Amino acid sequence: MKHYILILWLMSATCFAQKTTVYTIGDSTMANKKDPEKNPEHGWAQVLQSFFKDNIIIDNRALNGRSTRSFIAEKQWDAVYQKLKKGDYVFIEFGHNDGKNMDSLRYTNPHTAYRHNLIRFVKESRAKGAIPILLSSIARRNFNEKGVLIGTHGDYPLETRLVAQEFNVPFIDLEYFTELLEQSYGPEKSKELHLHFKAGENPYYKDAKDDDTHLSLKGATEIAQIVVEQIKLLEDSSVETLKKGIK
Repeated sequence: MKHYILILWLMSATCFAQKTTVYTIGDSTMANKKDPEKNPEHGWAQVLQSFFKDNIIIDNRALNGRSTRSFIAEKQWDAVYQKLKKGDYVFIEFGHNDGKNMDSLRYTNPHTAYRHNLIRFVKESRAKGAIPILLSSIARRNFNEKGVLIGTHGDYPLETRLVAQEFNVPFIDLEYFTELLEQSYGPEKSKELHLHFKAGENPYYKDAKDDDTHLSLKGATEIAQIVVEQIKLLEDSSVETLKKGIK
């Protein structure tokens, strides 16, 4: 009987050891939203778990309104850092709120504070044996009157790319791929990826909604799919466990 119990314990311990946690840190474009059954808004990391097998656990720590500065200042990063273990992954996507230059609690200069905050995430993840993956900010739906999609993130995506290159971090150019997504839908149909409702059209909102930054369930799912497809294409041995965990 004792032998049988020992075998069961070893089997369960082995299964537990094989689970890998992916921590996702960032802003509202990634974050979990309340009342997901009723709320039209979803973050792309909120729906990411469905693309992975049970041995990959998505722990979404992204929060509405955060920049790299406020995420660190509020000790949100410390909370992730304390839990990191060898073999975990950290998906890092900021930039939307770092650019808010009228907010001293969130704004970062892309070439100084933002860059150094990304470097901190990378170095401290690696210090715990975890694997950081940098992602540039998702594109906003920002078509001009000629139907041309105009970028809104300035140098933040560039600095993300440069940090990835300098520190040899796996990088997904999510701004580029979401630009392609927006363009493929076009100026009008791309509203489906975001939150566009007339007054009274959706019971979750009292008033009309015209939000070109945040994502509908459709938009979040499309972007999560892009992230997964780009993971498959990463040429870096450190992401092999992640690749094998994709459904």
